[in-house]
Amino acid sequence: MNNSTTNESPHRCWYEIRLQGRLEQRWSQWFDGLTLTAETDGTTTIRGPVVDQAALHGLLQRLRDLGIPLLAVTQVEPDPTASPIAHEPTGSQPGGTS
Repeated sequence: MNNSTTNESPHRCWYEIRLQGRLEQRWSQWFDGLTLTAETDGTTTIRGPVVDQAALHGLLQRLRDLGIPLLAVTQVEPDPTASPIAHEPTGSQPGGTS
């Protein structure tokens, strides 16, 4: 019953991270495929499953490195309509052209 040795734990926590400013959807890959939503108030919400606390801290470090003001981090209930997301962290920023 020890899930600490695998990244495929069925007990992933879901988080909602609210940021000041707008991030385009292309940044989703850089944030491990989490859902980015541009809100009408000029903020961005990043939402989805996070493997563990180390992965959460990694996401927060990426935001810090980008200089994006963090407004809130909240643990939320999983979205029952979301399909499973493969957790493949990337180490580079998304390209500037599409």
